[in-house]
Amino acid sequence: MELDAAFITVVVDNETDTLSSPDPGTPRLPEIAGLLGREDIAHHRAGRDGIEAFGHLCVACHGFSALVTARAGDTTSTVLFDVGPYGDVWLANAERLSIDLATIGTVFLSHWHWDHSGGFPVVIEAISAARAAAGLAPPVVDVHPDRPDQRGTAMPDGRVVFLPDEPTFAELEASGGDVVRHGERHPVGELLVGSGAIERQTDYETGLPGHLTFTGDEAVEDPLIMDERCLSFRVRGRGVTVLSACSHAGVVNACLEAVATHDDAPVDLVLGGYHLAGASVEGRIDATVRDLDERIGAAFVAPGHCTGWRAKAAMADRFAGGRYAPSAVGTRYVLA
Repeated sequence: MELDAAFITVVVDNETDTLSSPDPGTPRLPEIAGLLGREDIAHHRAGRDGIEAFGHLCVACHGFSALVTARAGDTTSTVLFDVGPYGDVWLANAERLSIDLATIGTVFLSHWHWDHSGGFPVVIEAISAARAAAGLAPPVVDVHPDRPDQRGTAMPDGRVVFLPDEPTFAELEASGGDVVRHGERHPVGELLVGSGAIERQTDYETGLPGHLTFTGDEAVEDPLIMDERCLSFRVRGRGVTVLSACSHAGVVNACLEAVATHDDAPVDLVLGGYHLAGASVEGRIDATVRDLDERIGAAFVAPGHCTGWRAKAAMADRFAGGRYAPSAVGTRYVLA
């Protein structure tokens, strides 16, 4: 299906940057641009009119969450892609961004990592309450069925850097969401598409070295993180947008998955974490940047979250000048 338009708002990201000017020609609006037209923050002093913007900026933290509103004809669908680690941060940023929680019909989890799933119980409860007050059904909570209890990464000295425990299915249901489990490609919120397992097609995107998955008393080496899913959609006249929250499968592999999903349509925007930060994966930066340009042909790259400054610098060198639109909290993308 082709959309008439889509709007993406980054609710959680590692970085805040409301001062840098957007690359001309990109569909990116910095956070402060979204505040300029708000009457509720109007400010007047010494005969000068303006807005009190800097008291309303979002808070950055290590994690990712993006809100997508898609429109096709008379149908509009709003999907929340991940929630980040802290429910209170997500709710505070949503308030600063004037997000109407009742409009969120689906919450989609990219993969079971706490910096994407940790805020689930708090966020789902708030969305469920807002929808109930508006006379709407509970939000669909779309997760992969292969839920681990906990995850972490082994360090060279053998110690493990643990992520906190993952929220349980029971906790998600108790928060008021309609929990559905999908391991295969499927429609999301009517107008978007969630991938199943992302096929590993490149020879250099080999997962996260040292990654461990814990279930009960069992620890399994799990560099591939096969429960990771991406979200995609196609806007008429533009092409395919790929939302890849961490890209443990490799951001190029995620793009190839999305292209195949949408009948080999060209790629427009690639938004999210590209996971090229850390000594074990930074050797992939050059090949990734090359393939995003030459193999994928992305019109715009929007790296954020776990991409890392080295990869962002390399992408800016290659794509800036009209094709570089980095993610930061509060950023909005207008695809129409």
